[in-house]
Amino acid sequence: MFNRFRAWLALTCAAAALCAQAQPLDGPLRIVVGYAPGGSNDRVARIVGEKLQARLGVPVVVENRTGAGGRLAAQQVKATPAGQNVLMLANPAVMVVAPLVFKDNGYDPERDFVPVSHVNNYEFALAVASAVPVRELSHLLAWLRANPEKANFGVPATGSLPHFFSLMMGEKARVQAQVVGYRGSAPLLTDLMGGQVAVAFDTFDTALPQHEAGRVRILAISSDRRSPYAPDIPTFKEAGLDLVATGWNTLYAPASMPRAKVERLAAAVHEVMQDPDTVRKFVDAKMTPVASTRAQTDAMLKAFRAQWTPVVQKSGYQP
Repeated sequence: MFNRFRAWLALTCAAAALCAQAQPLDGPLRIVVGYAPGGSNDRVARIVGEKLQARLGVPVVVENRTGAGGRLAAQQVKATPAGQNVLMLANPAVMVVAPLVFKDNGYDPERDFVPVSHVNNYEFALAVASAVPVRELSHLLAWLRANPEKANFGVPATGSLPHFFSLMMGEKARVQAQVVGYRGSAPLLTDLMGGQVAVAFDTFDTALPQHEAGRVRILAISSDRRSPYAPDIPTFKEAGLDLVATGWNTLYAPASMPRAKVERLAAAVHEVMQDPDTVRKFVDAKMTPVASTRAQTDAMLKAFRAQWTPVVQKSGYQP
């Protein structure tokens, strides 16, 4: 009799949990992005937001709050009252680099935010102008050592992850380089194609279309394996430099959000990221989706900070 009661109680609790998960949120959900519409962060937020709307049964709106390299959005989301449904899609520039280099950042990523779910990864690419007479990374390094005045590395923004990755590569390859920061990927790639800068570091998905069009030449990517979108391009490790680094986008909740709601949103995002149609949309956009639990997300963030904090601090970079 007691065993039957325990079985009934377990089934009742499980059914209650499923019902609670199936109920809609108590109002619309906002996903805040700290960058302009059309960029990779914005595309990620809109793919995930569309799927969450169907899963949660409430409107999901993507808000673009630009300014201060994404830090303005973080400062505003940090101050969200507990009763509001809001998430922020953020990258390492906002949640890892900025707190290390700005004296008054306006937020603490570990105190003011709760990681909800890691949703995608991206890698970095080293590209050269088509006029640069090299086709392999080893040739480029030899050319830079022979022409040190050409060792200028263009990056889409000073203080960005491509900035620090270029420093990692320069140190690993024993090349003394000057980092040249641009105001975005578009002017960087324009100058690369025009020959004003010989070498550029940017995210792979940004540089790939110009590589495919023959306007620039990607010599290596920073992931641990070749990209299925361009299997002819080697990794840095394959090209002779033991160097692996990736970036990510992760959804965060403000620390004011009740933990039960955080867990519910995390479960919903995890389910959405396993949806074959979600995966297809990421692949069509040449981005790498990730289905991650909160525990896996926490572990990823700790490992990432351990890798990049010494790099940023050693660089001595100050805005």
